[in-house]
Formats: sequence, C-alpha cells, structure tokens
Amino acid sequence: MAAMDLPTLDAIRAAHARIGPHTIVTPTMVWHEPSFAAATGVDAPLLKLEFLQRTGSFKVRGALNNLLTLDDEARAAGVVAVSAGNHAIAVAYACEVAGVSAKVVMPRAASPARIAKAERYGAEVVLAADVIEAFALALRIGRDERRSFVHPFEGMTTVTGQATLGLELAEAAPDLDAVIVAVGGGGLIAGIGSALHALAPTCRVIGVEPTGAPGLTRSLARGAPEEHVVVDTIADSMGSPRHEPITFAVCQQVVDEMVLVDDDDMRLGMAWAFEELKIALEPAGAAVLAALLGPLANRLHGRRVAAILCGSNIDHATYARHLEGGLVRLAGTRAARAAPHRSGGGVSDR
Repeated sequence: MAAMDLPTLDAIRAAHARIGPHTIVTPTMVWHEPSFAAATGVDAPLLKLEFLQRTGSFKVRGALNNLLTLDDEARAAGVVAVSAGNHAIAVAYACEVAGVSAKVVMPRAASPARIAKAERYGAEVVLAADVIEAFALALRIGRDERRSFVHPFEGMTTVTGQATLGLELAEAAPDLDAVIVAVGGGGLIAGIGSALHALAPTCRVIGVEPTGAPGLTRSLARGAPEEHVVVDTIADSMGSPRHEPITFAVCQQVVDEMVLVDDDDMRLGMAWAFEELKIALEPAGAAVLAALLGPLANRLHGRRVAAILCGSNIDHATYARHLEGGLVRLAGTRAARAAPHRSGGGVSDR
C-alpha cells in the first residue's frame, strides 16, 4: 500500500491538550520483580498503567479526540459506534463529556458488565447477533440517522488520539529500547508507534496478538489489510474481524515486529499481574506480560523495555475463571523452575 503520512508531533500534542481535561496521565512504573526478571530476561521493565485510564482502557483517548473535533452540525446529530465493550464504554463517556447523543451497537455475547457500563455513561445500547452484524447495523444507523460513525480503530483522528499514550510514555522514559503493545484493530500500536517514531526513533515497537485473532500479523506479512479475520480468543477486545487501510498503512511504517500468544499464555499473564502486582487485568491487558514470558523471553535481555497494560474491563466471574487457570499454570512453571535446584543439592545414593 502507499505510504501514509504519520500524525505529526504537533498534532499529537494538540490532541493531548484537547483530551487532557477529561483523561488521566496514567503512571509509568518500574517493576522490580526478581522472579519475573528470571523468567523473561528483562530486568525492571517499565509498565504503563493505562488500565487506570478513565473508563478502564486506552480507548477513551481516541474516542475523545473524535468527539471533541466534531463540528456543531455533527454534534447535534450524535454519533454511533460498534464494539464488544471497551470502545463502546469510551464513546459513551466521551459523549457524556461532550454533551452528544450516543448509540453503541454491541454483539449479544458482549459482557453484561460492559453493556451496563456503557449505559451508565448515557449511551443507548443496541444489540446485534455478532460483530459482523454489529458493524453493518452501526453503519446503517449512522446513514439513516445522520450520526457520525466513531470507528474503534480506523482513521487518523483515532490514531492521533491513541498516540497521546505514546507521547506520555516517551516523556516519562525517553531512553526506551523496546515497547510491547497489545493489538486488536491496530489503532493503539499505530498511535504509540507514531509518537515514538518522532520522539524515540530507535525504539522497537513490538505488537502482540492472540493466536486466535492474528489479523495484523497476517496483514503485515501479505502487505494488505485482512478483510476477514476468524476470531477465536478469550481476549474479545483483541478480536478485530478485519483490518482497515489507514491504520494498517501507519502500522506498516511503525511496527517492527509481531508476536503471538495463546489464551493460556494470557491467563498466565493475568496470574502474574494478580500475584505480583495485585491488579486485575483483562486478557488484552495481560497480553504484553504473556509475550515477555513467552515468545519474547530472553530476547530483550539488557534492554530498557516498556509494556502497556492497556485495560481492565472484565466482569468478576469471567476474571475468576481465567485467573484460576492462570494460577495453576503459574504454580507449575515455578515448580518446574525450582525442581533442578531441589534435586541438585541432594546426596547421591550411587
């Protein structure tokens, strides 16, 4: 595809100022955890705690940048969005802030807790059979009611909004060697990559996808966005059914590498976060930890690495179910790691 102009640093800073009154500059912490360092080869990674953001995920950055740049006519007509949860919640919040009517179309299988959260922010929730039908219905509502469609990841306004996270990260840690980012549709990694391209051009941008939804991995490999992605993963917020040209063209320029993790890997990441950080992450939020423990283990030794913990919108029952599986695997990996030390110091009977 033809090269796409990246968001400029001036545009990213303007977006940061625009959305700033309604968002949080989320903390960037250094994680000193010897057992995690031993398992990954990364000493003291930096964690961007974006799950502490308004609405519980990074999505509010792009949503607000869209809502706060609408003209008066578009604001009067309202907006429509489609999402399994995080984007729906973010658009609902952004519309409440901006005083704009919101309709969000969500698949029937979406978490009831996420549906309820979008409704609490004042959005009208419309349910569809699945994500494919939800996109079609949202576009039809937008056309029939003249509502502006706020895409969950496509478009330069959305990418520039997400780039504000990269701006904060670069300012908090100007000497990064690598950043690890969870990928769904690609808006977050496109934004972060754009900011780092301007402020830290030697920093490697590494994306993480589920094995059950490897759309960007395949898109980058073939040089064109995948139009039909089969989604089968517990990380519903990483399960984009397709990729889009603008965001993809940005990703082509800023993404250095993609790695894949499976559902059990993400459950393990959730367990590490619970056990050592005392935080509850959704699978997408823990995907970056899963990548450091799995496909990236011992590959970034000696590097200054940041990982984006991007979201925590998950209901307690689903969280408990995934956490249980992750804790079992975590106990097993720790036992396996300790076994050689236990057996190595014994007295031989030979």
